[in-house]
Amino acid sequence: MRQLLILRHAKSSWGDAKLADFDRPLSGRGLKTAPLMGRELARRRWLPDLALVSPALRTRDTWRLVAQELPKHLPAEFAEELYEAAAGAILARVRQAKAKNLLLVGHNPGLQTFALRIAGAGSDEGVFKKIEAKFPTAALARFTVKGDWANLEFGGAQLTHFVRPKDLR
Repeated sequence: MRQLLILRHAKSSWGDAKLADFDRPLSGRGLKTAPLMGRELARRRWLPDLALVSPALRTRDTWRLVAQELPKHLPAEFAEELYEAAAGAILARVRQAKAKNLLLVGHNPGLQTFALRIAGAGSDEGVFKKIEAKFPTAALARFTVKGDWANLEFGGAQLTHFVRPKDLR
């Protein structure tokens, strides 16, 4: 059984209108919630073998703060194709993964759409409805997957959990 974790980047700042979207940093709230989600991953022992991270500043910073809270150093790949990616592009990148337990750190609306489309038979309906309503910044969805990543299709994962920062306060 494989584990797929999907983490939306923490809250970013819109304070500098001159910055390109790609270069936006985390806001004060984002700087607090990213480590909180890292501690929750460690507490639940949902530890990835690899993180696939969009190269945008806010996703890289989210991963850095999450990773600092994990019990061991975990490798990350900064995947250009995850920046503002649609669900199909995310699936294509996941299919290339070589790790057993995978964490994606990316952006909406692509992550939310991907999470909803990847959820299949046996998924928790209440959790699905929460994601359908909103996938807020720093929220984390957990799936289990049978078989290899290369064979993953939409509807091919079982959604088990959805954790938002507000659930941890």
